[in-house]
Amino acid sequence: MLRRLHPEQPDSFAFTPANQAWAEAQITKYPEGRQASAIIPLLWRAQEQEGWLTRPAIEGVADMLGLAHIRALEVATFYFMFQLQPVGSVAHIQICGTTSCMICGAEDLVAVCKEKIAAKPHQLSEDGKFSWEEVECLGACANAPMAQIGKDYYEDLTTERLGELIDAMARGDVPVPGPQNGRYASEPASGLTSLKDHEAGRDDLNISARLAVDIGDTIKRIDGTEVPLLAPWGRQSGDGVPQEPARPAPANRAKGRPADKTGTTKEEAPAMSKAKPVSKRDPEVSSAVEAPEAAPATAVDESEPELLSGPREGREADDLKRISGVGPKLEGVLNDLGFYHFDQIAEWGPGEVAWVDARLKFKGRIERDNWIEQAKTFAAEG
Repeated sequence: MLRRLHPEQPDSFAFTPANQAWAEAQITKYPEGRQASAIIPLLWRAQEQEGWLTRPAIEGVADMLGLAHIRALEVATFYFMFQLQPVGSVAHIQICGTTSCMICGAEDLVAVCKEKIAAKPHQLSEDGKFSWEEVECLGACANAPMAQIGKDYYEDLTTERLGELIDAMARGDVPVPGPQNGRYASEPASGLTSLKDHEAGRDDLNISARLAVDIGDTIKRIDGTEVPLLAPWGRQSGDGVPQEPARPAPANRAKGRPADKTGTTKEEAPAMSKAKPVSKRDPEVSSAVEAPEAAPATAVDESEPELLSGPREGREADDLKRISGVGPKLEGVLNDLGFYHFDQIAEWGPGEVAWVDARLKFKGRIERDNWIEQAKTFAAEG
């Protein structure tokens, strides 16, 4: 499917202060020189803030990461989770249309969307509150037909129930997600045939639906004011959300546990390795001693390269964006430092690289993207 940017675009984009702080924190998760790996979470955050992914947002994220705009555009247009056109201000409804759902009535759900929202997918309803599309398998086949609305699944849908959900959301309500026919999760629709003791003592809602209701963010867009994410796997904590139970330490992690058959503990092994050198060919002791740590890399002294206050007389500044890894924002940084021509970069040695690296936000990219060799080639072209 051909995916293009919407013809009508806003003039600019900026993260809210809270989302800006969040985005900068995400970038720190990646090693120096690999900050481009943050492209998907930052694009997703921009979409959550605006409702859809605008061109200024895509380019703004690219500038934050020092990427050429086309690199970010490639990502945004490749993944279907990114909406490249305006969506409903209340909700964007994604109807699963793959085999199980189609057999169970997905086409009837699409007809409801056409009637209550708009005649074609990705069109806004007259009041601007809703939009819809048909998508590929969302993985809830046992609860077909279903739809994803906001962040949650609404399963076991009928045409009547989908119409009720749309009406409720239009009024400002957020219906409970999950199965809509009374099922607890994805047990047999005809009732349990095993583990029936679970049926007698279960809560009205499973934990996923309960958390969605307690947190209240099913169709709420992220703006940075949410309860903070505390755990790496995304669990949230706050009023009304049960706390994560304490996890006992694994039994085999006890202090003093022998490292191997010699009886040497993991605590003793490093001390032994420092006490005397051991030949790796000595089978009696070599397995009990950890290898010494590698010596740290020798630091390179910084050496200030040739700097200019502007392009050389009679010449325009070279287009430094021709260097792979240098985008408009990074080109501006280089100009501010005093670099306007390829031959300046081509002359950098280890000391000059260390000097420039120390003044860039993301270190290591000079060597990673081989700026110097690229600059030499462009300088030779004149």
